[in-house]
Order: sequence, then C-alpha cells, then structure tokens
Amino acid sequence: QVQLVESGGGLVQAGESLRLSCAASGRTPSSYAMGWFRQAPGKEREFVAAISWSGGTIYYADSVKGRFTISIDNAKKTVYLQMNSLKPEDTAVYYCNLDRLFYDIVRMRGLSSWGQGTQVTVSS
Repeated sequence: QVQLVESGGGLVQAGESLRLSCAASGRTPSSYAMGWFRQAPGKEREFVAAISWSGGTIYYADSVKGRFTISIDNAKKTVYLQMNSLKPEDTAVYYCNLDRLFYDIVRMRGLSSWGQGTQVTVSS
C-alpha cells in the first residue's frame, strides 16, 4: 500500500505563489512517475502536471503551462509543485499520485491510493 501526503496549500491573492509538496511512503515501486491533480468544487478531478522518475520528462496541462513547475526528489520520494501567478480559477483541492507509467499519470488511468489533498484558494 502506498501512502501519499500533500501539504503546502493555503489562501493567497491572485498573482501570488505557493509551493506544494507530496511525500510518498509505503510499498512504492522501484521507479515511478508522479503527478499533480486538482478538483474544484462541483467539477471532476483533472490532471495538472506529471514528471518522470528521472525528471527528464515533464508534461503540463495547458491551463498551468508557463506558471507551474513540477519537480521531484527521488531520495525523499517527494514531488513538488511551484505555482506562480496564481489565478482564482486555480482554486481547488490539489492531489498527487504515482504510477510506474508516465502516461498513466497524464491520462489519470488506473490511479489509486489518493491522499487527502491540500486546499488552494486564490482570491481575486
């Protein structure tokens, strides 16, 4: 069983920044991709960003491209999401997840072991 713990959310004003962290523990695969997702009130969970184990392959949703940066620390089993120039439409609960396959992260396919998420609220 894999455990995921997200942190770093908060209430900020439009244009400000936040840095989210997600630590994995438990029976993690020997190598895996990690990703960030978010769910706004009344909406389905959506993909935000993905990063491969090596950090060499990264993919962003169009809505965050140029504003968000994903990074990974394999030794700490932790993925980060630096969010700059935040907008009110970024308001959501942010979740992370991991999978052996990078494109299963991008496609949100077969993911399990969701954590509690961390709330990000951006005021206008």
